[in-house]
Amino acid sequence: MPTELPYDLTPELAPLSWLIGAWEGQGRLGSGEDDSEIFYQRVDFTEHGLPFLEYRAESWLCEADGTFLRPLTVESGFWALDRDRRDGDLGPGMRPADVVPAFRSAEDVEQLRREDNSFPITATITHPGSISELYYGVIRGPQGQLVTDSVLKGSAAGPYETAQRIFGMVNTQLFWRWDVTVGGEESPHASAILDRMPDPSQGRLAPGAPREPGRG
Repeated sequence: MPTELPYDLTPELAPLSWLIGAWEGQGRLGSGEDDSEIFYQRVDFTEHGLPFLEYRAESWLCEADGTFLRPLTVESGFWALDRDRRDGDLGPGMRPADVVPAFRSAEDVEQLRREDNSFPITATITHPGSISELYYGVIRGPQGQLVTDSVLKGSAAGPYETAQRIFGMVNTQLFWRWDVTVGGEESPHASAILDRMPDPSQGRLAPGAPREPGRG
């Protein structure tokens, strides 16, 4: 079935469009057992009229009742369809893209659909500890998977070899899980269930919202 654009959106973002917006909710570190630490998270997927989504996730450790304890981490990056570069594309750096995009319609984007009905995607994600990741994966409807192709680590980085992230929408909620390989052994790193915010200005971690420890 051809991809339909939900609104006036850069055509290449059609397969990723269901992610756009703000999401908030709770998750657990590690395997998610009852004794695992709990965190509260906000994830924003923002489009800028270009063929990528800006990704930002802010997390706070919290109590089971949602009371904030202290900041946990922030990570950011960019998600896009994976394809070969074209002459009219953006970059490197601030080199502008052509006025006419490389893919001008949903029908053009269909060229990237695979036989299993998925689209190839890529993501770059940077998080504290001098670690940047390059992911490749697939998205099929409201679900997807990313696996690291390479991990760039600085002198402050702890042990971290590869990672895998899975995500998907169940009913109206965004479920995600992040597994990490250290010492050749893959183990659960974190997972969460997030609710879509009606408006990006809403939510406990929305811009301007109080985030002091102890204020839930």
